[in-house]
Amino acid sequence: MSTAESLGYVKGLIDGLELDDSKKETKVIKALVNALESIAEDIEDIRDDIEMVSDDLSDLEDVVYDDDDMEFDGFDEEFEIECPNCGEIISVDEETVMEGGIDCPNCGEKLEFEIEFEDEFIEDEE
Repeated sequence: MSTAESLGYVKGLIDGLELDDSKKETKVIKALVNALESIAEDIEDIRDDIEMVSDDLSDLEDVVYDDDDMEFDGFDEEFEIECPNCGEIISVDEETVMEGGIDCPNCGEKLEFEIEFEDEFIEDEE
């Protein structure tokens, strides 16, 4: 039973006693129940705030630590490829690879690059 449900039950019991509202004891009991209700509301607000902070922290952790949410930041080095026509070894950088191809500087053969991104790279978020 939740705190709010417990307080509702206690209030029902008090109402069932049909206490005289003019008596000091009745006023004290009702004041205590009202104070407990206020505390229960404050606790619920704190729980909601903690849940919101936890969700925000989880989102932040996904961005910082989870490869699925990290942006593709390219290659850090040049790649060497061999021209299938003349056998020339050619160094290409990220920009060249991203453009999709170049002409072999030795024989002029058109070299095309196909790039397939795995799930670990995502597009920029908003």
